[in-house]
Amino acid sequence: MHSTLHALPVLQDNVIWIWVRGRNAVVVDPAVAKPVSQWLNSHEMGLTAILQTHHHADHIGGTPELLSEWPQAEVVAATADRLRIPFQTRGVADGDVIKLLGRRLEVIDVAAHTSAHIAFILRNDDDQDPRFGPLVFCGDTLFAGGCGRLFEGSAQDMYRALQRFAALPDETLVCCAHEYTEANLRWATEQHPHDVQITTRYRTVKQLRSRGDLSLPSSIGAEKRTNLFMRAETAEQLAELRSHKDQWRSS
Repeated sequence: MHSTLHALPVLQDNVIWIWVRGRNAVVVDPAVAKPVSQWLNSHEMGLTAILQTHHHADHIGGTPELLSEWPQAEVVAATADRLRIPFQTRGVADGDVIKLLGRRLEVIDVAAHTSAHIAFILRNDDDQDPRFGPLVFCGDTLFAGGCGRLFEGSAQDMYRALQRFAALPDETLVCCAHEYTEANLRWATEQHPHDVQITTRYRTVKQLRSRGDLSLPSSIGAEKRTNLFMRAETAEQLAELRSHKDQWRSS
């Protein structure tokens, strides 16, 4: 029995990840419930668990309604965010390992976008389902071509978080929660118009998006090559990039 991964676009740019094995599913950061419920029911799936990377409404908004339909489903979230994600049933912290759908998921602390942001890593280190993985559900800390805004953390926090992601194998799939890739790479090409790796990736993503296709998942290797935030050599350099990107975004 092998796993599959499905990306469900919702709202303006959210992406809900659905990890399936057999007739059981794990859903990551459900912004809304109805599209998830429809997808699960149309594929005759049961909901085993919901993974929450952080507390923002566009990540947890659909969870209570999903629990009303699948009340036995676990909700895995940061213990430190118990007040802001009160319906969690399993609190976790950095270094914890949980088992879902027969696989081991590692929890890492990547606080920066929010003060209690976590990510879930599925490594290719067991023989239960060796063709599935490695991957990381990274919420709003790492984006394809970018990183999350610093609402509750510092540039030093983000630098530390991105270094943790950079240490993962290059082939690790980056399953982030928003389809921001085209805009992120457009900004990056303006900063480095002669960087062939960035401009080539930007053209490819533009073609994908013009057809209505997702650019996700990305990979750690692609981010290390073309994501300016992942390429930052110091927290100070990352802070300058983040400030410039925020001003560019609002202009």
